[in-house]
Amino acid sequence: MSNILELYVHIPFCIRKCDYCDFLSFPSTEEQQYRYMEALKKEISGTGSFPDSHVASVFFGGGTPSVPKAELLAEILTLLKQNFRFDQDAEITLEANPGTLSEAKLQIYREAGFNRLSLGCQSVHDRELRQLGRIHTFRDFLESFSQARGCGFSHINVDLMSGLPGQSLESYEASLRTVAELGPEHISAYSLIVEPGTPFASRDLDLPEEETERKMYERTGEILGEYGYTQYEISNYAKPGCECRHNIGYWKRVDYLGFGPGAASLLENRRFTNTTDVRKYLADSGQPEKIRENTEQLSQQDCMEEFMFLGLRMNEGISEQEFRRLFGKTVDEVYRPVLEKYLKLEMLWRTGGRIGLTRQGVSVSNVIMADFLLE
Repeated sequence: MSNILELYVHIPFCIRKCDYCDFLSFPSTEEQQYRYMEALKKEISGTGSFPDSHVASVFFGGGTPSVPKAELLAEILTLLKQNFRFDQDAEITLEANPGTLSEAKLQIYREAGFNRLSLGCQSVHDRELRQLGRIHTFRDFLESFSQARGCGFSHINVDLMSGLPGQSLESYEASLRTVAELGPEHISAYSLIVEPGTPFASRDLDLPEEETERKMYERTGEILGEYGYTQYEISNYAKPGCECRHNIGYWKRVDYLGFGPGAASLLENRRFTNTTDVRKYLADSGQPEKIRENTEQLSQQDCMEEFMFLGLRMNEGISEQEFRRLFGKTVDEVYRPVLEKYLKLEMLWRTGGRIGLTRQGVSVSNVIMADFLLE
């Protein structure tokens, strides 16, 4: 039986690190970018073949993958296609930021085979963008969006953020409506998380109150629904048939293989992460086993926990039949007390052999997910 495989490629470069960002990313020279791409090629070539798997999706993330020369990314994608068996309609996504794109770059991406673009807008208000430390203005975003359409990208995601310093409910609603009116196929709407070690963590930020943030989340679904978007996951909304297949695979625990420093992989319930030490990565990428760290063979309990707290992120919830097929037990045998607790509180729904979070449950999803961790 042929297995689905997803690929992730980490491109750690950026023009300037945003003040809220805790991803592995940094400014770079052109020479550093070339050296990195050569190391990336060595890792891909040294990983071995997966003859029984077919690639359904690829995601180039970062950092800002649109910072290096477009030809470098085209070479990486070509090498992946030479080393793996791609589905004819594989979803191939490139994350990109306004201020780093041009028509020439976008044309190269399209010709190489990228068919989905994820644009980081975050806000339509320049004041809020400056607060975040973004390098672009809203006008830059509009130009990049228009160029992408002109170069044939018919599947575009736009990232937006709520809970920003100084952001009001009204300004967030304006961002939602302004972007929705542009008609991207997909919108990801995330709430700001102030991560330790970031510049934001050391500042006294004027953040919206908790009740305002809760209202922002509610209004996201309501407003985007007016424009024909359906929420299919806690933070993701799409036009019919335009859901992000790569993300869905992650939430459904499809096997995935990550390339680049810090990239995570899950292969047949074996999880590992590449080193975050870029020097070590550059030196040893040709021998992938040398750069892999935190290798863990997941137990059945680990897999059941992930099945629940990842699957519950999706609006369709989890399949009871699939749970039994994978683990040889009914979901009630394992989780009856927690299911009864949250069904009674009307934070879970259960119908047609599926279980999911209600709107009320989504608002406290982190607490609920934690209860699915087995002792």
